[in-house]
Amino acid sequence: MEQQSTRNSPGHVRDAIVQILSLTSKPLTVKEIEGRIAQIVGPTPSSSVRSYLRLNTPEIFVREERGVYRLRTHCTETTQGVQRAITSVQQWQYPFFSGKATLVHADCFDWLDQQEQHSIHAVVTDPPYGLHEYTPEQQSKLRAGKGGVWRIPPSFDGNTRSPLPRFTTLTQGQLEQLGSFFFVWAKLLLPKLVPGAHVIVASNPLVSYIVSSALADAGLERRGEIVRLTMTMRGGDRPKAAHEEFSEISVMPRSMWEPWIVCRKPLDGRVQDNLRKWKTGGFRRPIKDKPFGDVIASAPTRKSEKSLAPHPSLKPQAFMRQIVHASLPLGEGVVLDPFAGAGSTLAAAEAVSYKSIGIEKDIDFFKLACTSIPKLTAFKTNGNSKACISSYPEAS
Repeated sequence: MEQQSTRNSPGHVRDAIVQILSLTSKPLTVKEIEGRIAQIVGPTPSSSVRSYLRLNTPEIFVREERGVYRLRTHCTETTQGVQRAITSVQQWQYPFFSGKATLVHADCFDWLDQQEQHSIHAVVTDPPYGLHEYTPEQQSKLRAGKGGVWRIPPSFDGNTRSPLPRFTTLTQGQLEQLGSFFFVWAKLLLPKLVPGAHVIVASNPLVSYIVSSALADAGLERRGEIVRLTMTMRGGDRPKAAHEEFSEISVMPRSMWEPWIVCRKPLDGRVQDNLRKWKTGGFRRPIKDKPFGDVIASAPTRKSEKSLAPHPSLKPQAFMRQIVHASLPLGEGVVLDPFAGAGSTLAAAEAVSYKSIGIEKDIDFFKLACTSIPKLTAFKTNGNSKACISSYPEAS
């Protein structure tokens, strides 16, 4: 009860207005702001929203025209770069189609706001769960090979390893922003989901508790985690600049797994009722006599797959196809990836003949996904995953 009252306090309404305008790529009308506020914190008097906007313009907000506002930003080099990217991207606004997959260049917060209720049957996504590492400034450093907040591991045996974000560098303020980001996102997403729709979100052991709590606060039911068993480069290091002095010490455990948070929109009646009406509520079995499990053996994305889609956090199709297949219990409906990246979720959906929609805000990643989705769809997995995928009737 205490947590709910905090969500609906005047201070949170104020913060929600700022957060809404910070999570959009375009100015919003007062009506659009009021609509999103209502979804996030509940019914709010229109006069309160309008008064806050009026009293804090021009200090916090800029009125573009009558009844249209954006968040004031300082005209830094980074901000100018963002504006140039937004301007240059107009030619990419049309959707890209690949089979049953649709990829849209848009801000997912703006896109969700325009969708019909009960139009999405599952969400499978690997979001920017550190947020800071996907700001234009940090992405610019990564693409220039400078790293920034990203850790760029040294080459080993002639192989170039993927960069990894340093989540241990996030400040308390950035962690709070992370929680606010996912709370607002889930609030906007919730009415668009059909009852019983599962939301599967990739995370990291250091921040998964924040993401999970935010999704639950927004109204989704926590249904556990899928454990992707894979060795990563996180952890296991000796103290920096004191390797020899503390040669038998690891600062933190070497990460050998990756959590994927599992949530569900509350059911409409019993599971069987929900399945009959909405086609959702459970997980599809890989084969009839084998239930879908929450531990999946995986491996780092191989070089041959990365060459098809050089994205810094690309997940292997052998893993993605298993969770995407499970996300629609009857194989019917639409799978959404609101943070599409290189399009691995959409490619996995294509591989199992599911309809999917991806939303990608970054123009470089959007262009990458347009070329990589068909390639990843055709990519041949191997090992146990191949045997599992071959058992799917859609893929045969």
